[in-house]
Amino acid sequence: MAIIETGAALHEAHRDNHTHRDVNGGWLRPAVFGAMDGLVSNLALMTGVAGGAVSPRVVVVTGLAGLAAGAFSMAAGEYTSVASQRELVEAELDVERRELKKYPVDEERELAELYQARGVESGLAREVARQLSEDPEQALEIHAREELGIDPGDLPSPAVAAVSSFGSFALGALLPVLPYLLGATALWPAVLLALLGLFVCGAVVARVTATSWWYGGLRQLALGGAAAGVTYALGSLFGAAVG
Repeated sequence: MAIIETGAALHEAHRDNHTHRDVNGGWLRPAVFGAMDGLVSNLALMTGVAGGAVSPRVVVVTGLAGLAAGAFSMAAGEYTSVASQRELVEAELDVERRELKKYPVDEERELAELYQARGVESGLAREVARQLSEDPEQALEIHAREELGIDPGDLPSPAVAAVSSFGSFALGALLPVLPYLLGATALWPAVLLALLGLFVCGAVVARVTATSWWYGGLRQLALGGAAAGVTYALGSLFGAAVG
């Protein structure tokens, strides 16, 4: 009796702990991409302008303009991209819905063949397909998952993607501007804060994706630092050429 109770307890604990993170949601990718892009692009923009030997006022105005333009651009782009993807998926679902209505027997046979191809015994596969096909909405969901690889009830939201992109880009782009807003007149505080932000963002993303935090942080730091260094050098060349 005690063994049975222990086994039941272990099973219950496994069921409670065996969970997975959301990998299909519409917020993570645009949020991560937005923050990284905001940091790298605005840092590179500001260092490029600063390399041209302009005044701190010009650098901070450039940074604020880059923040606003980039945030709105990211939001609009993500909204359009995710909305277009969702519309395409919904159009394919409509096609599948019509097929299920016009050719229910053929669709049921197709579902049974899918299960047979995965190793289910033919009789059992036909019976499973028959039972699943009794509910049209359930049949649509099963066909969408098996044939299209999507979950009709878990489509990404264009609004969530747009808001995530806007907020994360603005937050990332604000970091290199912040020292100037607090009274700095040199470029190096903005660069240091932005590079620190890049390392932290890379480390946080690595923790979410189960990668080494130090590797993710150093990788993002190296990429952002390289972009800033190249644009500063180009800014210096352009400033000397037009000056």
